[in-house]
Amino acid sequence: LVAAFGLRRPLRRWWAVRRLFPEAWRAWLHAHVPFYSHLDPDARRRFEQDVQIFLAEHTFEAVDGAPITDELRLGVAAGAALLLHGRPDWELPAGRTILIYPDRFDDDYYLTDDAGFDGMVHEQGPIILSAQAVAESWAHPGDGNNVVLHELAHLFDYENMSADGVPSLLDPASEASWRRLVRREMQHARLGKSLLRRYAATNPAEFFAVAVENFFERPELLRRRHAELFDVLVALFNLDPRLPEAPDAAPAPRQVPDA
Repeated sequence: LVAAFGLRRPLRRWWAVRRLFPEAWRAWLHAHVPFYSHLDPDARRRFEQDVQIFLAEHTFEAVDGAPITDELRLGVAAGAALLLHGRPDWELPAGRTILIYPDRFDDDYYLTDDAGFDGMVHEQGPIILSAQAVAESWAHPGDGNNVVLHELAHLFDYENMSADGVPSLLDPASEASWRRLVRREMQHARLGKSLLRRYAATNPAEFFAVAVENFFERPELLRRRHAELFDVLVALFNLDPRLPEAPDAAPAPRQVPDA
């Protein structure tokens, strides 16, 4: 029984990547994930396989009639593929349920018209996302706000059994220097002197999640304004997400609630 269970995941992945990747999905990725469009054909296929594997290993459940469309599922899976692209040896926890709310929700997980949450993740619980926030995240690539990247980044933090802002995959020899860097950058964010929005100053865990959003959405600006942070994230994710001839201008950040 144990052996059979151990074989189930590789078999599910094998079947997932053998399926034809829909052209509509490919078109969506080209339109909403600039990083994907600049990959060579082999790397692009690997990105697509990571999308297929994520979708095969996670269940989506609607709350309060939230629409679960192919675009929404693809938007969540694309975030996972981005985080994993430079590290094929990494794994996100499989089997987590992804709860989709129509819009923002409060501390008691009820829909709210007031400032609430666009997403939330717990150490062992489900990943909770607002369908509206997921759509807006990919509709405005490059503004530094992406709820999918934000919440999935927290999963790397939780692998240490505590959300302390030190990603589990960080080289242990670099932990002390990382903590010093985080303290300094959080102070800049707190004073409004950072590319990162002020929410990054909430605590080290939120700082890491916001930094990941900006690393993938605004890499050129992050490198210019926070070179040390950018270099650490390049080493952590084993990739440089800057696009060829990255433009100097960037979209103005959207106003988003805490996540």
